[in-house]
Amino acid sequence: MTDIFDSTQMVKKSLSQQNYIASDEISTIVYIAEKLGKPLLTEGPAGVGKTELAKAIAGASERELIRLQCYEGLDESKALYEWEYSKQLLYTQLLRDKLNDTLGKAETLSEAADKLASEEDVFFSMRFLLQRPLLRAILSEKPVVLLIDEIDRADAEFEAFLLEILSDFQVSVPELGTLSARHKPIVILTSNNTRELSEALKRRCLYLFINYPDLEAELAVVRLKVPELNPKLARQAVEFVQRLRKSDMRKAPSISETLDWANALVALNAQNLDKATLEDTMSVLLKHETDLQKAKRQFMAPPTRQNPDDSHKFSGN
Repeated sequence: MTDIFDSTQMVKKSLSQQNYIASDEISTIVYIAEKLGKPLLTEGPAGVGKTELAKAIAGASERELIRLQCYEGLDESKALYEWEYSKQLLYTQLLRDKLNDTLGKAETLSEAADKLASEEDVFFSMRFLLQRPLLRAILSEKPVVLLIDEIDRADAEFEAFLLEILSDFQVSVPELGTLSARHKPIVILTSNNTRELSEALKRRCLYLFINYPDLEAELAVVRLKVPELNPKLARQAVEFVQRLRKSDMRKAPSISETLDWANALVALNAQNLDKATLEDTMSVLLKHETDLQKAKRQFMAPPTRQNPDDSHKFSGN
């Protein structure tokens, strides 16, 4: 297989062209994962860009992105394949006359059963196989990027099921045998750390932890994604978000929520982070009432005698 990236710097440049700002660590791990042909497990808080990384890799490599969204109760039939029984039934009805003719020539019930059994391959063939994301990625005529999103939401049993696929990139279909990947996909798994993943799964993957960015990195993202926001207000906004994340909130604002807030400030034609603007837009950043009240107490409390001017707490100055 032809290498996609020639160097870590090429990774960073290619992802930048997809509007994804990658750190040196991200660029290096993505490069190594592609070189070694190993799945990449990315963990970190929700909304830090794990899914966006997979999308950017797909765009940079000009590959289709096939996404499997994990959830509790996800099983093989929803992730791998299932037989289209309604289509099989319709096909049976259309061929009823043919089947009647075939079975009508049988002299005994046993012979009829044998003739019917010989037709089973018709009904359990690729034409009746409904491919779910995992099988689509394996059987794709062209190389793809397979995103297994939020694997920590799936059950441990499903996680164990993935091991064969991640080890050998093949699946077993009882009626068809073993199906191997035509092109080894680039596999990205994401996890929000809602539960501990198995060591067996981690051994099969390279590991990347993506945390909240520092101020300058997040500011760069905001300037890239929301260029309409004036630079001074952009810095004020990011500084405020950074302070919120250090305030032990129930749910700290994600990067995606920072971008939503930046777009909201543009829509409101805001010029400064004054108290009124914060009060009206804080719920874009914080999604729990307890967090909203805590932020108002910490950052928008009225001046005190000991601290007569605390406007800097929300102005970003």
